[in-house]
Amino acid sequence: MKDNGDYIPTPHQVSRLAELADAPVQRATSTPATPTNPPTPPAAPAAPAAPKPADDVAVARREFARLLGEFRRTAVLVPFDEAGSLWTADFNGVRWICAFSDEDALARFAVARGDAAREWTYRTVLGARLLDVMVPMLPGPGGVALDAGSADGALFPPVAGIVPDEVAVDLGGAETR
Repeated sequence: MKDNGDYIPTPHQVSRLAELADAPVQRATSTPATPTNPPTPPAAPAAPAAPKPADDVAVARREFARLLGEFRRTAVLVPFDEAGSLWTADFNGVRWICAFSDEDALARFAVARGDAAREWTYRTVLGARLLDVMVPMLPGPGGVALDAGSADGALFPPVAGIVPDEVAVDLGGAETR
């Protein structure tokens, strides 16, 4: 998806050696070391705390919420099949509207399907309109598959908080937020 100016830099991983190099240098004191006044060893840099599993879930939820918000604000390409209907795919009882972030992503999809020779008709639709208007029009549960088949693809499933509550799938008491 295009970032529309919302560039968020990725975190920079610092190695332990870099931490040691950046640690403040302790200077020798003018007080001589004696048996009652032993020298103080330099403080070791604190090791970074390992993230807790709950933290990982919270980070993943924030990242997905950011992606969902970006998708809702972005115009995407929605191709039509030969019959003139939205291109959808059924998988495990869910109908997925296929959407693409740009013409290059749609072209890669067409090549992967072996349909690069045919003319692809598509419409530009705001992501929010797909989720709020088009998904409820589908027969049965539905969601949106963005850039299907690519490493950068994303799924927006038919659950509360993504699609309107009246068409969301009940996860049987599982926490969704």
